[in-house]
Amino acid sequence: MKINNVNLPIVNPYKANESTIQKAKQHVNTQTDKIEISSKAKQLSETSSFTIERNDRIQDIQAQIEAGTYKVDARELAGNLAAYFNK
Repeated sequence: MKINNVNLPIVNPYKANESTIQKAKQHVNTQTDKIEISSKAKQLSETSSFTIERNDRIQDIQAQIEAGTYKVDARELAGNLAAYFNK
């Protein structure tokens, strides 16, 4: 008895798994993320005068701390804390 051309595909689970992995990698590689920054966002990211003044104040405080001359007013601190938590 001779059986020819049964029309069954050759089943190789390893080869099938490998081809699905390659297709997934190709799909991932073709997708890219893009970002667009609006003019308003660019304007907001620019350095403002407030930021410059704040950075100067921070540098002054850091210099005073390093020199050991930084003093904290306990009454002012307590008042600010109370005002913050009473909001």
